[in-house]
Amino acid sequence: MGIYKRVQRDVKKHDGFVPKSCWIAHMKEKCGLPVRRAWNRAGKGRMVPCPPGKQQAIRASFKRQGLI
Repeated sequence: MGIYKRVQRDVKKHDGFVPKSCWIAHMKEKCGLPVRRAWNRAGKGRMVPCPPGKQQAIRASFKRQGLI
């Protein structure tokens, strides 16, 4: 199973919401994890950055899974 699906399931289980894949990619970038460029990405900036209230839950999921 891919990292994004694992993070989505883990966050849903522990925090009660399913993060968007673009939020996960943004948090991977902020945590220094490798991120590939999406084929449909327009421009250099993020169209939908991760909301500040959701960042801690995604970062905690990364830690639980040993990514950071």
